[in-house]
Amino acid sequence: MLTFVGLGLYDERSITVEGREAIRDADRVFAEFYTSRLSGTTVDQLAAHHDVGIDVRDRAGVEQHPEEILDAAASGDVVFLTAGDTMISTTHVDLRLRAVDRGIETRVVHGVTAQTAASGLTGLQNYRFGPATTLPFPYAHGADGLPASVTNAIDENRERGLHTVVYLDIKVDRDEYMTADVGAELLAEAYPDVLAVVVARAGSPDPLVEAGRLADLATREFGDPLHLLVIPGECHLLEADALVDLAGADRDALDLA
Repeated sequence: MLTFVGLGLYDERSITVEGREAIRDADRVFAEFYTSRLSGTTVDQLAAHHDVGIDVRDRAGVEQHPEEILDAAASGDVVFLTAGDTMISTTHVDLRLRAVDRGIETRVVHGVTAQTAASGLTGLQNYRFGPATTLPFPYAHGADGLPASVTNAIDENRERGLHTVVYLDIKVDRDEYMTADVGAELLAEAYPDVLAVVVARAGSPDPLVEAGRLADLATREFGDPLHLLVIPGECHLLEADALVDLAGADRDALDLA
């Protein structure tokens, strides 16, 4: 059995009760933190909290050489841990399909996702979000300006009146996490006067939600990561009220439906 467990958003306590029980019953526990990480804890603290050993795999150890994980799951109960909700990344879907191909039973224990947290913290309705996008560090995509994948997602969502979650790049192997001010500065090259909302440390005891025009957000500081940006589309009255009251948005800058 291979059980995929989402750890939630912040620390060792963010996991569901079901996920905690799956870890307790496992013969082996693997994890990856290259797609995201828990900013409120460490691997050692996570292992101590659950009283287990955790074998952390790098990208190659999951995507190119998953044999140890699959072999262990073929003969016992294995848990594979990820931050957030475990099936958001295609990496995890691929590993699950490899297990199915080998006749290994699989199970998914979901965790809280950054996107649902962003919806809840901003007051923007979840069903009114369009496709999300990820803003990479400039050195990571090697092109001038913003990648088309980012601008196309934002432009198409705005044309449809939909909100956009912009995930900010992380490079765990370099301990580098794009902050919202850097992301806003990059986006402001194309959208300086567009209203956006910073969501920082979702899932923590002190999440931050702060709205402003991208050119303005680029000049502020938002504390420790992890951060993301939300670009609102057309807002219903309740959504507009939420952005004003919860994020300090200027009502005149909102596009009302």
